[in-house]
Amino acid sequence: MAAYLIANLQVHDQATFARYGEQVAPIIAARGGRYLVRGGTVTPAEGDAGLRRVVIVEFPDMATARDFYGSGEYAPLLALRVSASTGTVAFVEGLSA
Repeated sequence: MAAYLIANLQVHDQATFARYGEQVAPIIAARGGRYLVRGGTVTPAEGDAGLRRVVIVEFPDMATARDFYGSGEYAPLLALRVSASTGTVAFVEGLSA
């Protein structure tokens, strides 16, 4: 069953965040992940959801999503992202086929 990493970020350092984005994409792809949303324009329909820069990454399953996030390969990039932004990250299970 697919799983999703969903991030809602406010970027404070665009240059550092751009470096993060360039380096993280190959790591995501190597684990079978793919971007579904990567910071497009947010247009509220009802209320203020507090959405800023939304990123949704689909992984084959929850174990793979968590493995990516907790990996030694991602750790230095996570530190880079945290230095350039604030926000929230969550894992969400998809629907079973």
